[in-house]
Amino acid sequence: MAGHSKWKNIQHRKGRQDALRGKMFAKLAREIYVAARMGDKDPANNHQLRLAIAKARAQNMPNDNIERAIKKAAGGGDGKDYEAITYEGYGPSGTAIMVETLTDNRNRTAADIRHIFSKRGGNMGESGCVSWMFERKGYLVIDREAVSMDEEECMLIALEYGADDVEATDKTFEITTSPDAFEDVKKGLEEAGAVFTTAEVTFVPSNKVHLAGDAAKAVFQLIDALEEHDDVQNVYANIDVDEEELAGFAE
Repeated sequence: MAGHSKWKNIQHRKGRQDALRGKMFAKLAREIYVAARMGDKDPANNHQLRLAIAKARAQNMPNDNIERAIKKAAGGGDGKDYEAITYEGYGPSGTAIMVETLTDNRNRTAADIRHIFSKRGGNMGESGCVSWMFERKGYLVIDREAVSMDEEECMLIALEYGADDVEATDKTFEITTSPDAFEDVKKGLEEAGAVFTTAEVTFVPSNKVHLAGDAAKAVFQLIDALEEHDDVQNVYANIDVDEEELAGFAE
């Protein structure tokens, strides 16, 4: 599991996410809006809304933006009915890719996602064709330089609150949990002073395909193109690439 966020971390360091911050906040706001529309407007009584808010805060989304999305849902919204649809397919080198979307027009989104797969050397498959390769997990990343706790303290706290695993890299602590234990672990670490760079319930591949060179570059070009689409919320792939090589792709 360690290294799951390598590509995202390099994107952050290179400033790519800063350039796309407005678009990212818009997607996070939509996720909050949909969660609030589908359930209680109080996060204490709405599990999906709590997860959406935790994800937004991990990306430093301002509280005003979060509250505005909830109020918009409470006031009846913008008249659009969004539905969550996950598309599955294969990227270059036979990699498995899952694409989570929120859309108000499933025909448009399906056609767009199929076109992106095809244009970038992949192909969209049927529902279930790759999802069996992924497992739903809570995932938390702590920047080691931003906290006073050491590896042992982080591990003890996380495991006490129900984490499945804690792995340390030179720069981060990466904690995995079951979806049900995610909020308890997150709260326990926050009370100990943790600040998260990532906090979300995500899909983790059970097996990864190691890529290098042009093969890795081709997959990242497909992932980037998918993430650029307005309806796409999250993209997951079963890839593993050395961090040194990733740094070259992000230049």
